[in-house]
Amino acid sequence: MEMHVGDAIERDLHTRSVDLVHHLRVFVAVAEEGHFGRAADRLAMTQPPVSQGLRRLENTLGLELILRTRQGAELTEAGAELLPRARLLVDDAKRFTDVARLLRDSAGDVRWGLPQHLDASIGTGVAYALRAHGRQHTVVDTSSALVQLVRSGALDVAIIEHPCVTEGLEVGPVTQLSRSVLVASDHPLTSARRPSLRMLRGLALSCPSRDDNPPAFDALIDRLRARGLDPEVLPFTTAAAQAAAVASGAAFALGSASTQSPFITAVTVTENDLAIRLRVVSRTDSVQDAADAVISAIWTLR
Repeated sequence: MEMHVGDAIERDLHTRSVDLVHHLRVFVAVAEEGHFGRAADRLAMTQPPVSQGLRRLENTLGLELILRTRQGAELTEAGAELLPRARLLVDDAKRFTDVARLLRDSAGDVRWGLPQHLDASIGTGVAYALRAHGRQHTVVDTSSALVQLVRSGALDVAIIEHPCVTEGLEVGPVTQLSRSVLVASDHPLTSARRPSLRMLRGLALSCPSRDDNPPAFDALIDRLRARGLDPEVLPFTTAAAQAAAVASGAAFALGSASTQSPFITAVTVTENDLAIRLRVVSRTDSVQDAADAVISAIWTLR
C-alpha cells in the first residue's frame, strides 16, 4: 500500500522517539544565531547536544537544514524553506504549555488577557477594577491569540483591539482611547504650530505586526492613507524596540503621552482620528460581572 512521505516521516519520528518540538527549537536557535555555540548558550545547553539534536532531526527528515562552516552555521535552501514553519510549531508548543499551566493553576480565579502593545495604564486600571473578584491570572498576547484563548476556555475575558474576528463570543461596546503621534524629540512635528500627519512622510510606522490582528492593522493603514500617509511598516516585538526605532529618527509610532521621554515627544496632530478602538470579549458562560468590571475600567480611561 502506498505511503505518503509525511506519513513515513511521522512514523520515523515515533519509532526513534524523537522529541520533535525540542529538536525544532534547536534548529530555530541555530538558524537564528548562525552559530552553534551561541545557540547552545541561548538554549542553556552545551554545544554537543545541540549539534547532535540537529543532526538527528536532519537524519529523520532526510534533509540537510544547516551547513556547518568555519564561520558558524548557514541555512540550506531546505532549511530556509522550513524555518518559518518550525518557528510556528515552536511558538504553538509554548502557547499550548502556557495555556495548560494557566488552566491548572487558575481554577476559580479570574483569568483575563490584554494585547501586548497596550499602554501600561490600561492593564493597571483593569487589574485594580478586578480586585474584588478574587485572585487574577493575566495573559498578555496578540488580539487574535486572546480571542482563541477565550474561545477555548483558557481565559474568562479579554480586552482586544477592534476590529477583530469574534464569532461565537460575547462582545462589549467599542471604546475609543485617543493616541498621540510619537516622534524623535528633534522632529519638525514637535515644534510645528499646526502639526499634521503629512509631516511624517519619510518615516516608517513602528507598530505591531499585521499577524497580531489583520483587521485592526488594515483599518489603521487605511486611515493613514486617507490622510495622505502611506508609510513603510516596521513591526516591533517589544516596547523597547519600538522606542528605539522612534528615538533613532527612523520611525513614528502611536501611543500615549506617558510614553514620551527626553528623546521621544508625544504630539497631538490637528486631524488625528487614529484613536485605538478596544472592546471586551468573553464566553457566553463566563463570569459576567468580571466582564462588566473590565468594560467599566476601560470606559473610565477615555
